[in-house]
Amino acid sequence: MEISITFLGTGTSGGVPFISCHCEVCTSTDSRDKRLRTSALIRTPTQTICIDAGPDFRQQMLREKVQHLDAVLVTHGHRDHIGGLDDIRPFNFSQAEAIPLYCDHYAEEMIREQFSYAFKNTEYEFAPKVHFHRIDNTPFQVGDITVQPIEVMHYKLPVKAFRIGDFTYITDGKTVAPDQMELLKGTKILVINALRHHQHNAHFTIEEALEMVRLIQPERAYFTHLSHQFGLHAEMQKQLPENVRIAYDGLTISFKI
Repeated sequence: MEISITFLGTGTSGGVPFISCHCEVCTSTDSRDKRLRTSALIRTPTQTICIDAGPDFRQQMLREKVQHLDAVLVTHGHRDHIGGLDDIRPFNFSQAEAIPLYCDHYAEEMIREQFSYAFKNTEYEFAPKVHFHRIDNTPFQVGDITVQPIEVMHYKLPVKAFRIGDFTYITDGKTVAPDQMELLKGTKILVINALRHHQHNAHFTIEEALEMVRLIQPERAYFTHLSHQFGLHAEMQKQLPENVRIAYDGLTISFKI
């Protein structure tokens, strides 16, 4: 079965351009330097699934002409990854159903808190409607695909990475425990966050992301969740190993399982 992954957004929480910034990245005319908040779209022959639904969700769905949404996989409950959940309402209306939402208990608590109006008055027909599927580190099934959650740490918050076959998607990671590193073995296509050069307490730096690539040894790696401090796409790509590519909004890749 062939699966395609579209990078809906590849920017960090503030997006790129960053508000009020006039650096060379924020003023770049290269479309690859324009980054919405990080999320991805999974398409199989029978399903369309989002990884996260950040504040730019509506714009991303319109850009990719998404007509049907089967599920949302949530990595964690920070606003730049769930802030667009209110905009699943058009799918509620057109599909006449709640959207399945796969997340751990930390993310569910954050979603229920940030979108409390959707759960306090469940009879209100215009509130977003989701059906929670609680996940841990056990593989789970979404239609015709099996998803292996992998736990990474975003400072002190556990974040879910997702592996489908030989494809693994990691966002907002900083550290990975040895037992979870074992689950990354054999990954052929790796998507991983690479915020910037200088240290951050909750995100891989470029150098740390490159070290993860060296340890996992995928055939291809794609950097995502990039800040305006990452550098210009065209210049940074020249500095990276041949098998490491910088993702950009709208890029689509495919693989088979």
